[in-house]
Amino acid sequence: MKSIRYQYIILVAMVVFMASGCKKFLEKTPDLRTQLNSKEKVAQLLVSAYPKAESLSFMENSSDNAEDKGPRTDYRTNSSVESWTKAYFWEDFENGVDVGGSTDNYWNETYLAIASANTALKYIDEHPEETDLRPYRGEALLARAYAHFMLVSLYAQIYKPGQANESPGIPFVTEPEITVSPQYKRGTVAEVYDKIERDLTEGLALVDNSVYKVAQKYHYNQNSANALAARFYLFKGDYAKVIEHTNKVLITPDQAKGMLRPWNSTYAAMSAGVMQVEFTKSSQNSNLLLGEANSVWARNFQIRYGLWKTVTNTVLFGPNVSGGNYAYKSTPYVDPFWTTSKINELFFESKIGSGFGQPYIMTPLLTADELIMNRAEAYASSNQFDQALQDINTFLSTRITNYNATTHAVTLAKIATFHKITDPKEGLIKTILDLKRAEFVSEGLRWFDIIRHDLTVRHNIVDQNGGNTFIELKPGDPRRVFQLPIPATKAGLALNPR
Repeated sequence: MKSIRYQYIILVAMVVFMASGCKKFLEKTPDLRTQLNSKEKVAQLLVSAYPKAESLSFMENSSDNAEDKGPRTDYRTNSSVESWTKAYFWEDFENGVDVGGSTDNYWNETYLAIASANTALKYIDEHPEETDLRPYRGEALLARAYAHFMLVSLYAQIYKPGQANESPGIPFVTEPEITVSPQYKRGTVAEVYDKIERDLTEGLALVDNSVYKVAQKYHYNQNSANALAARFYLFKGDYAKVIEHTNKVLITPDQAKGMLRPWNSTYAAMSAGVMQVEFTKSSQNSNLLLGEANSVWARNFQIRYGLWKTVTNTVLFGPNVSGGNYAYKSTPYVDPFWTTSKINELFFESKIGSGFGQPYIMTPLLTADELIMNRAEAYASSNQFDQALQDINTFLSTRITNYNATTHAVTLAKIATFHKITDPKEGLIKTILDLKRAEFVSEGLRWFDIIRHDLTVRHNIVDQNGGNTFIELKPGDPRRVFQLPIPATKAGLALNPR
């Protein structure tokens, strides 16, 4: 939106222009809308059905993985950093800041992705005889499901299993926008979930791994589609389906281990620079779906509010339930500039040699590491404790330095002692959330666990003398729901309460 996000026709015109070139451009009809007329053009259009923006930066800085490093004069400053600062204080972007890393930018770019999916779907639905378009229909439906799922999870009250979920959701858009300043309705969270599930179910049945011979991890395939389903059903509280969809990707413990990030083996031998390049490559078995985003998040170590030594020393390098040491990386360039070396910046110059252009990053949208932890939580939540422990221990076998199953394997007794929790389900879920917090530092996923499990976030504020005061974001606080962009009100949408 900027009614729901700039007119779809602008996006589609750009895609076709890039696809066909400018030859005889002036001879074409001055209608900006594309004329999709081939499978190839549908495939090209679907490249834009994935948000060209990232949410990990504002999610991460809103979470308890960020801290105040104190006042200095050498922090990086720009509009993106201003957005991340607002996220740290749980403040709205009141001026409609549409820059990489802002909530406004993610909203706008995600609806733009939905526009591409809907345009492709319209053409496919109008040509039912073209059966070779079925896999592309599956991809478009999954892309639309993912986009709406991310939007409803960030800009509406989180779904609560077993409750009515009648609070305002987000507009679920299924048609290309062809009128000026159309009006939209938010519906309820429950209604949005029903529509997401419909797209997800149909898309899963149609997606085909053979469609894309190259760059498969930038499109939905069987693995990433099932990973999306597992995340969705975890949020929905349908644990049997979380397990069902995960089992289609992570089949045995040994096979699952081969798909997890090799933190205590291959990664351990990498320098920070090499690690930064490798982490988001499609060649990494763990990366199931990757997306690109215009962002300077790779420079996040140079900002005041973010990862620093307290989180590093307690979450990444502090005691954990296994009794061993994590093999994660977090290093300072010069204190307080700490980084996990996960994100690599790709800079595209507007003119070669000019030094001016746009920074991009590749972001892991869905991974095997999240997937196995989602299944572990589903097992724990459905009282299948042995299976939950198996997933936890498979996960830890690739995370703990010099892992030894005899000494490092996690048991219910070990969990009870470490967390001082006697209830096995509660202890397992606490363990899983802690493991995920460490695993996804700098990746934003901690925010989802905070809002799903009603966790309080505590942020420190350092004064000029080095003293700390604290602010808290507790369950029920309306700021746990990110604000809609102000321009969305022109489309008839009410802003979230504050």
